[in-house]
Amino acid sequence: MKYSKKSGNSKVKDLSLAKSGAKNVAWAKDHMKALAQVKKKFEREKPLKDLFVGMALHITKETAFLIETLQAGGAKVAIAGCNPLSTQDDVAAYLANTNAIVYGWKGETTAEYWKNLESVVGQLKAAVDAGFKIATIDDGCDLVSLIHEKYTKLLDHLVVGTEETTTGVIRLRAMEKSGALKCPVIAVNDNKTKHLFDNYYGTGQSTIDGIIRATSTMIAGSKFVVAGYGPCGEGLSKCARGLGAIVSVTEVDPIRALQARMDGFEVVKMSEAATYGDIFVTVTGDINVITLKHIKKMKTGTILANSGHFDVEIDVRNLYKQAKSVEQIRPGLQKINMIGEHFIYLCGEGRLVNLACAEGHPSVVMSLSFCGQALAIEYGIKNAEKLENKVHVLPGKIDNHIATLQLEAIGIGIDKLTAEQEKYLASWQSGT
Repeated sequence: MKYSKKSGNSKVKDLSLAKSGAKNVAWAKDHMKALAQVKKKFEREKPLKDLFVGMALHITKETAFLIETLQAGGAKVAIAGCNPLSTQDDVAAYLANTNAIVYGWKGETTAEYWKNLESVVGQLKAAVDAGFKIATIDDGCDLVSLIHEKYTKLLDHLVVGTEETTTGVIRLRAMEKSGALKCPVIAVNDNKTKHLFDNYYGTGQSTIDGIIRATSTMIAGSKFVVAGYGPCGEGLSKCARGLGAIVSVTEVDPIRALQARMDGFEVVKMSEAATYGDIFVTVTGDINVITLKHIKKMKTGTILANSGHFDVEIDVRNLYKQAKSVEQIRPGLQKINMIGEHFIYLCGEGRLVNLACAEGHPSVVMSLSFCGQALAIEYGIKNAEKLENKVHVLPGKIDNHIATLQLEAIGIGIDKLTAEQEKYLASWQSGT
């Protein structure tokens, strides 16, 4: 990193941005009232006393409030970005001036990215030496996998980990299946209050936001291709249609494909979509969903973007190798010149478009997700002796509590079952 500056143990791009970061964090807090209630609870009870949390998350204004919530509960925190392009530098500077330890800046090289994760691991090792319990919060499983691969001694002290995203949960379940997972991890992504809102509404809106900021293109009337119809792809497809796009979906799961069709979308193979699409977005969590072979079929001027966690869904490595030249057209947008006059546009270098080219999900939806993270850490600490080295899901009672906090935050009350209704639902003898 060319212009790095340090504050204590932190390493960020520019400490002079801290004032701007403080204003952005204040904005986020105003829209994260459910998490604010968790913070108040943590301030009273201090459930995370003597705990050191190592984090690999997007360093955003919303993440800053999560960090403050964990600190209110008594935890010490070190964080690295979980994506080389997603860090908000003003927020990183703001955090570096607090008691958090921060390693991250927008535009990290691959080597810098991994060095920053190693720095968080170094803080975890120091915390163990100082007598702290340790926990991790991950987005994509890079931190937990790094510990499993290179720092196995830490696993004896790692009380619990949590995972934020679908991609990370997929990796963790693969680790569990192969017997490689040596610590309990709570899949916060699998909370209803996470994937039904963050994945669906958050990804839908923020992906469109990233594409528009990068390209300033018109969505209405465009042939918009979404690869993947999980909660993220479903939300994105409906947002694009709401803006007037003609949406096609590609899938490998027959049930998801059928659902997309019943929702009113064309369902096609990628090889067919490649011949007519104007805008392509991958949202699958898998590798090489759009290959060089597909790209060669695409119209000149086609826009490609990825809203999955890693930059592997579009085969950008081979794309760059085959390119005649690459032009940076505007922030977050490259023109990839191919053979002859053929070219395509790539948003955010094929990385997570909503964070590489925009600011990620709206604060209000991240409040739900980060309530899950904070309460998952608390749950893991309180139930450490009971949790096996597996992927766990938060109890439904906690999930419902998060939803209740959010309803209260927006001034909505709901009915409760009467004693008569509860009795009816609990009985097998009652009928028509």
